[in-house]
Amino acid sequence: MKQQLADDTITLDYGGNAVVLRPSLRAALHLERLHGGFPELLRKIEEFDTLTIWRVITTAAGKDATDALFAYAATHPLSGFKRAAQGPCIELVAAFFPETPATATAQPSTAKPTPWADLFKELYGFATGWLGWTPETAWNATPQEILDAFNAHVVKLRAIHGAGADEHDERGPDAAQRRQNVEQGLDPDFDRAGLHALKQLSTLREGMAA
Repeated sequence: MKQQLADDTITLDYGGNAVVLRPSLRAALHLERLHGGFPELLRKIEEFDTLTIWRVITTAAGKDATDALFAYAATHPLSGFKRAAQGPCIELVAAFFPETPATATAQPSTAKPTPWADLFKELYGFATGWLGWTPETAWNATPQEILDAFNAHVVKLRAIHGAGADEHDERGPDAAQRRQNVEQGLDPDFDRAGLHALKQLSTLREGMAA
């Protein structure tokens, strides 16, 4: 399966009713809470729990945009809607997880892992506090877009003030530590169970697309 970038368009099209699923920060935080974490959310998508599928699609696309899609799906076999909707829903969840920059070097950390919900809230703080975005802009951005913008902001500060620019901010952990938390502070339950489930679901998706 082609890797889905966080800011790529994820389109769900069934019976000529196309909706765009946006992996926004708002959607990520809401759906992570829906079943108490991403592993259970992925399990529900794999089972094609219809209420969960409805919540995932309407959260990512908006209810108004999905009315025609669900009206059409209600009059056709569920199996057809499953083939059309399950893959995009899996891709949406995968797009919530920001990728580690290719230039980053993995470093061991003794800090307590950060739950996904806390990580998303921290990204919101990056967007509104460090980058000066409005709350609405922050909620509508993807986690990857926020992290990329924050990393670019850090590079800019270092270019202006030199390598020691991080020392000028006394509001909390320095930028390098914050970025490391984003890159490495993952929920251990997801690392073991959720990521494994995601890989299994990706394999399932490839079989469905064949």
